[in-house]
Amino acid sequence: MATMARASSGLAYPERFYAAASYVGFDGSPHASSKGVTSKFSNDVALLLYGLYQQATVGPCKIPKPRGWSPIEQGKWTSWQGLGPMASTEAMRLFVKILEEEDPGWYSRASNFVAEPISDVEVNHNSKVEPVTQNGNAHPETKTIPVENGSILESQDKDVALDCLGSINLYDQWVGPPVYGPRPKPRYEHGAAVIDDKMYIFGGNHNGRYLNDLQVLDLRTWTWSKVEVKSGVESLESPSPLPVPPCAGHSLIPWGTNKLLSIAGHTKDPSETIQVKVFDLQSGTWSTLKTYGKPPVSRGGQSVTVVGSSLVIFGGQDAKRSLLNDLHLLDLETLTWDEIDAVGVPPSPRSDHAAAVHAERYLLIFGGGSHATCFNDLHVLDLQAMEWSRPKQQGDIPRPRAGHAGVTVGENWFIVGGGDNTSGASETVVLNMSTLVWSVVTNIPGRVPLASEGLSVVLSSYNGEDVLVSFGGYNGRYNNEAHVLKPSHKSTLQSKMLETAVPDSVSAVQNATTATRDMESEGQEGKIREIVTENVDSEPMITNEKSYLSALKSEKEDLESSLNKEKMLSLQLKQELTEAETRNTDLYKELQSVRGQLASEQSRCFKLEVDVAELRQKLQTMETLQKELELLQRQKAASEQAAALNAKQRQSSGGVWGWLAGAPPSQKSDDD
Repeated sequence: MATMARASSGLAYPERFYAAASYVGFDGSPHASSKGVTSKFSNDVALLLYGLYQQATVGPCKIPKPRGWSPIEQGKWTSWQGLGPMASTEAMRLFVKILEEEDPGWYSRASNFVAEPISDVEVNHNSKVEPVTQNGNAHPETKTIPVENGSILESQDKDVALDCLGSINLYDQWVGPPVYGPRPKPRYEHGAAVIDDKMYIFGGNHNGRYLNDLQVLDLRTWTWSKVEVKSGVESLESPSPLPVPPCAGHSLIPWGTNKLLSIAGHTKDPSETIQVKVFDLQSGTWSTLKTYGKPPVSRGGQSVTVVGSSLVIFGGQDAKRSLLNDLHLLDLETLTWDEIDAVGVPPSPRSDHAAAVHAERYLLIFGGGSHATCFNDLHVLDLQAMEWSRPKQQGDIPRPRAGHAGVTVGENWFIVGGGDNTSGASETVVLNMSTLVWSVVTNIPGRVPLASEGLSVVLSSYNGEDVLVSFGGYNGRYNNEAHVLKPSHKSTLQSKMLETAVPDSVSAVQNATTATRDMESEGQEGKIREIVTENVDSEPMITNEKSYLSALKSEKEDLESSLNKEKMLSLQLKQELTEAETRNTDLYKELQSVRGQLASEQSRCFKLEVDVAELRQKLQTMETLQKELELLQRQKAASEQAAALNAKQRQSSGGVWGWLAGAPPSQKSDDD
């Protein structure tokens, strides 16, 4: 049933725009001067406001470009002409939005001379949120109601805000809630956590500078305020308090009911190991947590997941920009670090990924990025067996992304935002961690804050139903807007408000079979999640649940049997591998010995080859001498034979002289 609220609603457009223009200093004429603006804002902001005012009142710039010797007129023309064909209504809203960012309290001061109409506001839980068109894309308008000195202007405005939020009755739709108070500085890579229906935002990156402020959004009144932090960080190692260092890429974790843990993160002067800072909400002070064991190397962009009373830290990027994929555990009871040595193939080194835990046993890692690429792979670590696996994903598998945020609702894991270094991921997806099936929750087209990297998402509740609350991010510009989504993906453990009356329009949806509630334990830091089972259906549902449980047990036994077989096979392979390594070692030693012998033989062989070469050379010389000797012997024999023949001839004939002298007869007869 619709309710009626009477409140000071604030001026609607275009009256709100003209009130803002009058406050800034424009006189309302089509060719107003910007001289009055420069006294309140910087030159860049003043020129932008001038261009938006001209675009809203005159339209697109069609006047000729002024002469170069007039730099003021040149700047005004450039600002106006750069807006192109922007619609007049969009220029009006952008004008007011910039004014609210630069001067959050302008409206309260302007209201001293601007009469606000009193109107009846009808709030119907079945009504739809009016969309506002920006850049050609429709999405719900985020109304900002400023405060003076951190206080709300009118207490009844809170009731209007809550009634407006109650009109968010559509499931799976991101809506910008009405917010009060000065919004935090736009940022990304900040930390976000919820304690007692309050969302705390710490640190982050703005225009390349690290922040160290602590902001809080009351999720009951939707009012922003800055947490007053006492100066300095108390440390056991430091006798005097030191200022908390600005950081980004850290993780903010609720610890108990009144403390926040800020873990790791990039800082200007990084330490060698991870630092854990503690903020006490009661005392308003930061302190350094004294831990034991060997802490991991300092890093940012890691994931920190709460598992029981421990924190599991995975991956990230160290101070030297080296990517990591190591696992560490911090026991919050003993405050002791422990490095996890898991078997199987771990995820590749990465940062800016998302992590979640399922059934207090399985750690899931999705996406993230390296220096060159982004991922959309899913890895699961069994925290009991300490073994990595990479299961097969099903359904609408998300595209690669890094810088996304995730939050779990029962067995459903919602992933919001992120990007791939080219464009932001505009779709919100959900993974059923029991079936590993992906589905798309909603898709917001255009360049919107939700399609950003480095945004945060937390889980809260409204009217007895879970709601997701996002904040900040970077998609070409830094954002400081909050958005709310009420998911329709219900798990077997749904939220239930035990002492809150639920409206008829909401109670019709709450037909779940089970519920969860959070109970704060006294004397302990932490929350105990108590599972309360409620049977709202009759015996058939119980029978179905029993059969379903029986099927799950059977499947579990089969999986355990298969797992045991795989473990036995793995053990056998490890033994074979050990034996093979032993044989390989022996063979290697033998090979080294043979190589030594071979080297000696090669050396001896080389010497023998040298000797053989020398002998061959000598042999060739001897053969030459032998031939010369034989030639000389033949020549000598021929010479001796010729001499003998000549002598014989002389003796046989005697010649003329023998005849004259008379040869002896005996010699003659002998010759005959």
